[in-house]
Amino acid sequence: MKNPNRAFKDAIYEQFARVGKAVSSPKRLELLDLLCQGPRTVEVLAKESGLTIANASQHLQVLRAARLVEAEKEGLHVIYRLADQTVCEFFRAMRILAESRLAEVEQIKRRFLEGREGMEPVDREALLKLVREGGVTVLDVRPVEEYKAGHIPGALSLPLKELQLRLSELPRDQEIVAYCRGPYCVLSVQAIEILRAKGFNAIRLEEGIQDLRALGFPIAMGEEA
Repeated sequence: MKNPNRAFKDAIYEQFARVGKAVSSPKRLELLDLLCQGPRTVEVLAKESGLTIANASQHLQVLRAARLVEAEKEGLHVIYRLADQTVCEFFRAMRILAESRLAEVEQIKRRFLEGREGMEPVDREALLKLVREGGVTVLDVRPVEEYKAGHIPGALSLPLKELQLRLSELPRDQEIVAYCRGPYCVLSVQAIEILRAKGFNAIRLEEGIQDLRALGFPIAMGEEA
């Protein structure tokens, strides 16, 4: 007969392992990252993560079984959201751990950004001070739904797909700072390339909303600016 103390320990760690197993897939990690931006339909999550709707649904069911996400039916669509903010904090902590322990993360990022103008490392504190004081024009290039779920106060919602059509709205006498979902989101990378090609002085803010929230930066919610 198993020792009660041993049985207790085994049972507890088995439950902890449920979370580990749920996040052992790269695609499920990406889905969590997307859901950190706000609730989304299965269709949107599938498109953003490069999955079929069927595969996205299967991955989401695994995350749901581990109580990391929740789902509800709204009309013809199923809306997924994180179980709570702790899940996003867990994802961010795991990302930071990987960044600090795995040299490959920095190598992959450096190769991707190499030679792209406006992607050079910047003084984050100085840049955030300018953002806070309104000394730059700030663009949120994520989809509008994500902007509404949380954005930098005063930021203009300008989704990447609309950027080319709305360049006339942007000032040419002020530096433009674009941000998206975080350091591994490519929306702001593409936005900076478009802006610089059109002669704008534009740089990328690497941090996303969850990073800024963790740093104590004020986050606004609500309608598009």
